Amino acid sequence: MNLKEIQAKLDNLNSGNSSEKKDYSKIFWKPDFGKSTIRVVPSYFNPEFPFTELKFHYNIGKYPMIALSNFGKQDPIEDFVKELKKTDDKDNWSLAGKLNPKTRIFAPVIVRGEEEKGVRLWGFGITIYKALLALANDEDVGDFTDVMEGWDLVIDKVKGNPYPETSVRIKPKQLPLSEDSSQVETWLKEQPNPLESHNQYDYEFIKKQLMS
Repeated sequence: MNLKEIQAKLDNLNSGNSSEKKDYSKIFWKPDFGKSTIRVVPSYFNPEFPFTELKFHYNIGKYPMIALSNFGKQDPIEDFVKELKKTDDKDNWSLAGKLNPKTRIFAPVIVRGEEEKGVRLWGFGITIYKALLALANDEDVGDFTDVMEGWDLVIDKVKGNPYPETSVRIKPKQLPLSEDSSQVETWLKEQPNPLESHNQYDYEFIKKQLMS
């Protein structure tokens, strides 16, 4: 093996500059302005619960970074937050609040009209998460992911002040995920893994972003 080439490759991956770029449009779905119809499908990785909660660091470095604690690893930013909270300094507590990782939720979805693209991950915040959980908890709705008697969802994204606003509601009629049973089987098996769909940086790289 060429050890210099291996070191260069490792440095490239850790710096987030890998030439092997992922096509994120095949992994993630982001609603456009206006109405979109989707179907949340049962998760291949957790059939009992379709939502995956992940923590991210924002406003540190060029892009959001997935927290290492999602993988059961020590995270330098979360370590720093803990140290800040050990003091009685209000500024330290304020900074800790800003640095604390934020939760984002991901669900596997089929977008109606784009079924040929397969299952993709829809990422959203706590407000949408609460709305979806409330629908599932509604005795008149229940398991909207059921492949035979589930419900499609209408996602409505509009311009807000200052950020876009997104709402969710169920379609009034229960429908199968697809009339094609083999298609359903494929969608239930071939799904991106939320935990593996984001670049995982090492401890030293994240620490460097924090200190820069």
